[in-house]
Amino acid sequence: MGRHATARTRRRILLPLLALALMAVLGAATWVTVALARSDPGCEPERVVVAASPDIAPAVTRTARDLGLACVAFDVQARDSLQVAAEPAGTAPRPQAWIPSSTLFLRRADGVPLSGPSVASSPVVLAVAEPVAKELGWPRKPLTWPEVLGHAGMVAGMPDPVRDPVGVSALLALRNVTKDASDPAAAYVALLRKFSAGASPTAFPAAENAVLRHNSALSEGETALVAAYSAAAPALDYPFVEIAGATQQQGKAVAELKRALLHGAATGTRSDLRAPGGQALRLAETDQRVEAQGQRSAEIPAAADVDEALRQWAGVNAAARVQVLIDVSGSMSAPVPGTGKSRLRITLEAAENALRLFKPASQIRFLTFATKMDGERDYREILPMAPVGQQLAAVDRLRAVRAVPDGQTGLYDSVLDIYRLAREEWEPGKLNLVIVMTDGRNTDPGGIGRDNLLAELGKLHDRERPIPLIALGIGPDADETELGQLVVPVGGQAFLSRDPAKIGEVFYGALGRIAGAG
Repeated sequence: MGRHATARTRRRILLPLLALALMAVLGAATWVTVALARSDPGCEPERVVVAASPDIAPAVTRTARDLGLACVAFDVQARDSLQVAAEPAGTAPRPQAWIPSSTLFLRRADGVPLSGPSVASSPVVLAVAEPVAKELGWPRKPLTWPEVLGHAGMVAGMPDPVRDPVGVSALLALRNVTKDASDPAAAYVALLRKFSAGASPTAFPAAENAVLRHNSALSEGETALVAAYSAAAPALDYPFVEIAGATQQQGKAVAELKRALLHGAATGTRSDLRAPGGQALRLAETDQRVEAQGQRSAEIPAAADVDEALRQWAGVNAAARVQVLIDVSGSMSAPVPGTGKSRLRITLEAAENALRLFKPASQIRFLTFATKMDGERDYREILPMAPVGQQLAAVDRLRAVRAVPDGQTGLYDSVLDIYRLAREEWEPGKLNLVIVMTDGRNTDPGGIGRDNLLAELGKLHDRERPIPLIALGIGPDADETELGQLVVPVGGQAFLSRDPAKIGEVFYGALGRIAGAG
């Protein structure tokens, strides 16, 4: 196949991958298996319930059956880990033991230990459509995450990280991909924007065992998957935890089952799972599209690291509600050397291009400011609050903006009034922002002073309803100290572009870092 797959081939790839992506998010179908142990005559078996992630449940069932404990009936229930984690602590009947796919589920559950010994593992990989993998040089060389994600035309999917630890693992591995970029934060956000929870993907994060199951059950016309590995992606670790409330006999049976699993009973030659340390797969005939040799994985991240990753993902994917204030004072008409354009023209182009960084459901308002733009007010609305698509259709009104000859910079009054407006219009579930773009400092002698402005902004700040302020300084006259002080009361950030021609690059990076901070 050539460098680019044909549209028809892409369609054949996308449909089976979408099905597997959905399976990764929702979990495999739930089934119940019961392992009845040998019982002595006249013995009433004690029922021991073990809830296990569907991908490890068959191995746990075999192990329980092989134990053959007298007067014990193991009931191994293949249950979605997210569903078990969501059950209230008082829910009855509760299992005597639980093996979720990841320790991350233990942190979300009530009344269970926060950790347990790992009885198996499965690396989190990028599952890549085999035709695309061949375009990238596989099997002559192994695939890498940066190479896959940099492939032209790549459609990247993502299981919901809030529901699926595979998604969390992928977010951490993606951060590693961008760690050496000149601006890692901005590069990370740009990379996250390539992923979509709703796309039909040609590559997406998945557990290695899910790739193996998919490839072993291919039907005619379906596309096989090739695994790309990253040592920065924490593996699924299948912790074994005992649930309080077991009888003495149940406790003994649970202890025996745990002992057998810790000795490798779940990762034998019939299993598509690895030992806890990521040792080589022991399948008798390993699919050549995965790497059979041992794989190193990052440790399960601390809760704070998980929260940060989820916050960044939410920030990148959330719709926004944005107020954009653009300086049109006289100095913005100054030419930018080597461009044939003014500071204002380049700023307006950056603002227009930035519209495409926001989700379609985002809403944006554009305002300009100088002094006495609308009666006594120092600002004027150019485009009212509206969705991105509507603003793009009306962008000629933004392009028509001109600087005010001899206009002063009414920065303080404008920022305060628009921040108040943003507070009044705050919407939950959205990234509420105020953005101000200016080439100087406040020069309005009749307006509010700096100290009073900072005090008023501090009063408006609400941690439960945050509205970050992004201050973008443009050109050599922008006051870095003033802009830095301006954003402090409301938890924002200030950015400078001494070369106005680079304001677009600075603007995109600023939005990326703010969005990534959630």
